[in-house]
Amino acid sequence: MKSVLAGFSFLYGAMAALFALAALVLAVIATRAAWSAAVGGLDLDSAQAIVNAIGVLTAGVVALQIAQTIVEEEVVRNVQVSAPTRVRRFLSRFLVVLVVALVIEGLVATLKALRENPTHMIHAAALVASAALLLACWGVFVRLNRSAEDLEPQAIREATAEDRKLQ
Repeated sequence: MKSVLAGFSFLYGAMAALFALAALVLAVIATRAAWSAAVGGLDLDSAQAIVNAIGVLTAGVVALQIAQTIVEEEVVRNVQVSAPTRVRRFLSRFLVVLVVALVIEGLVATLKALRENPTHMIHAAALVASAALLLACWGVFVRLNRSAEDLEPQAIREATAEDRKLQ
């Protein structure tokens, strides 16, 4: 069984490396697009191109955060996400990045819609509203999960002890 678990750790590590590589490629693309826009002139088209580059860079940040979470949770700590504390911590790490990315994408979509086609504002508003709904649901989850954590104080101590592996 230990060899199977080691195999899973290897696969998680490989997936994390692919996410990190994707993040690097997205960062290069965003940098190239922003640089091309900046040297092309300081006008509204350049501003829109830079805002679009920020959207691509945001996707890169999300990919990098997913890579880091996979490495820390599945490779370094090698924990089973079953206790309420671990579930909350794992989801919180992912959702904070996702909510920020959705809000930034909503801003990019809003600016693009204002500039190109105002009828697309409903799509941008839906994106921002979905980020707000996700944030509210996450808050409810954390609140409800907190009472479950009180029933398992040992799990909190174990999760805190696992953090020492990352220092």
